[in-house]
Amino acid sequence: MYSKILVAVDNSAIAEQVIEVALTLCKAIEGKLMLVNVLSQNAEDSPISFAPYASSYSIDLIEKFKSDWKQYQQESLQKLEAWTQKAKDMNIQAELRQENGNPGPIICRLAKEWEAELIVIGRRGHSMASEIILGSVSSYVIHRSHCSVHIVQS
Repeated sequence: MYSKILVAVDNSAIAEQVIEVALTLCKAIEGKLMLVNVLSQNAEDSPISFAPYASSYSIDLIEKFKSDWKQYQQESLQKLEAWTQKAKDMNIQAELRQENGNPGPIICRLAKEWEAELIVIGRRGHSMASEIILGSVSSYVIHRSHCSVHIVQS
């Protein structure tokens, strides 16, 4: 069946549910787990966003963006570390990765490099219109992953 499960999480409310599903699956098959969080400035919970047509930014504003982003990275990593420890406490071999960038392609790349046999990912249930405009990480992963994908619906 599956021996290597990559679980893709973010900082949304559904992340805990995604983790629980992945831990249950991994425990049942005595598999290995990789927890992945890809931080993106376009994420709903991102502390920064850039006005794409702004003509300039002040040095103070840029420094604030840097500081807020660093704090966001640290808080996200702490969550990932706590979830990884939870897996280890359940005697599941687990590792973690946190990267910055476009989540869909990074999740697919990491899954392929790690030779994952299953990706567990959440879907927030945005409307069709918002998915067309904003895109959907889960949709990207479903259509471009080399392996099976398990969707956890919010």
